[in-house]
Amino acid sequence: MKISKKVEPIILGIFGSIIIGVLSFLSFETSTGFWLMFSFGSTTLIVFVFHDSEFAQPVNIFFGHLLAIIIGVIFNEILGISFISLGLSVGLTITLMIYFKVVHPPAAANPLIALFADVSVNYILFPVIVGSVSIVVLSILLNRYLLKRNYPKKWFLN
Repeated sequence: MKISKKVEPIILGIFGSIIIGVLSFLSFETSTGFWLMFSFGSTTLIVFVFHDSEFAQPVNIFFGHLLAIIIGVIFNEILGISFISLGLSVGLTITLMIYFKVVHPPAAANPLIALFADVSVNYILFPVIVGSVSIVVLSILLNRYLLKRNYPKKWFLN
């Protein structure tokens, strides 16, 4: 489907609404757990507007969010919230994302979420792992099959 440049922002906004709407529905209207966190809003923007970028690829989305929340939970469990833990956890997240080549800018907020919300290890599965996988699957379906884009450019095993 070829979309005109004037209509494209509306379509992309609708698709972003669909992804966050699905995660919100699963969070609030089912007993399956919580599927949503703040940084997922930025992730949906990246997968539609910057779908060609390295940041938008499934491996970066999944492992960027996973790495960042694990760091946040560890800092939360060991140090608790302080200006030191907030700064160090984000700095370590940035460093490790670069080393592991899984840079995903929205995920850099995950340590802050973990510390401010005082989350535990359970938060890694719901919402981070399950929500990230859901975003990846929905992004592939919408980008590849409805928008006819070559997305993703990089799969998990590339």
